[in-house]
Amino acid sequence: IVHLVARLPRGQVVRLRDVVDRLNADYVDWSFSRPVVAAALIQLQANWMTDYRNASGIVLEEGERGAVVTIEDSTRVDPWIVRQADRIADECRERLRTFALEEGARP
Repeated sequence: IVHLVARLPRGQVVRLRDVVDRLNADYVDWSFSRPVVAAALIQLQANWMTDYRNASGIVLEEGERGAVVTIEDSTRVDPWIVRQADRIADECRERLRTFALEEGARP
């Protein structure tokens, strides 16, 4: 999800439905639902608010055509999203490593 958010246009309103549709088209072996994608965006928004003390970086709101997201158009967004993606990837690798060590050793 973060990988796609990193590629969303900056400063433009994007429907959550379109994000979900794009994820499902790009990753056909996965199934993304609106609540799951919304939860990931809410987490990113919370992370942004923690790092920058404002809510302008990732704005989630209800529009006339449903839930929408807007990513701030500034130079600080790209490096921040890359750091988020790297952090999440590191966490995933650690979970997989732990799983392999704990579960892989069982007969």
